[in-house]
Formats: sequence, structure tokens, C-alpha cells
Amino acid sequence: MARTRFIAEVLTPEGQVFNEEVEMVSTRTVVGSIGFLAGHEPLLARLVPAELRLYRSETDVIRYAQAEGYVQVSSDHTLVLVEEAIPVERLDAGALEEQAAAARRALEAAAPDGDEHERAANDLRRAEAFLAIAGGGTR
Repeated sequence: MARTRFIAEVLTPEGQVFNEEVEMVSTRTVVGSIGFLAGHEPLLARLVPAELRLYRSETDVIRYAQAEGYVQVSSDHTLVLVEEAIPVERLDAGALEEQAAAARRALEAAAPDGDEHERAANDLRRAEAFLAIAGGGTR
């Protein structure tokens, strides 16, 4: 069943990653998974590392591994602002395993109350989420 289309835009610090009409956007916020259709109530939410799905149609889905960021939704536009948006097919599981291992070591070495601990914990969450996506799962 065709749905009303709306503009979805994905931006990273490096620039625009995606800007097209879609039928639905699906992602994960700090409080759980969420999907947006045309006409959605306005929303601003913080995003966690997860799979971002942009549905051009039910069978044509663009998939990204998204890092932390924000999503802003209006009735006819969804703006996803994230630190990274990597096409799922470009994820390198070996490199992600190494990043996760390095983050675990940094987490163990860091003082529990310090900025380094928080940074290492964030790096570990990102690496583990991206690994789950690379392995076919979602988080």
C-alpha cells in the first residue's frame, strides 16, 4: 500500500548523506524505536547508535548505521542530524571488532567519573551497535 511521501534529510558533520522523498523513516531514540510517516506530529528526539531505515517504498529501503545525534520531525519533513551515517553495506566487521576492543580497554583504564570513561563508553556503544547491524541484527 502506497503511503504519502515526505522529505527525509540525513546530515553529518561531513555534509548531506541523504535528501529524498520517502514513505517512512525508522530509527532508535534514547527511549526506544520509532517510525515516522507523513503528517507526524512535530518531534525533537535524541538518537542513539542504531540502524536508520529510509523507506522509499515497502520493498526499497535505504539502510545506514547511525551514530549519536538528533531527529527533528514536522508534518512534511524529517531531519536526521548524526555524527556518522554509514551505508550498511560499507560496515567492516573486523574494524568494528577492533574499535570495540580498544573502547573496552580504554573503559577499563579510565577513572569511573572522568570524561575519558564517558567517551570510551560511548565509543563502545557505537561499535557494538554497528557490529550488530553489520551482522544482520538491529539494536
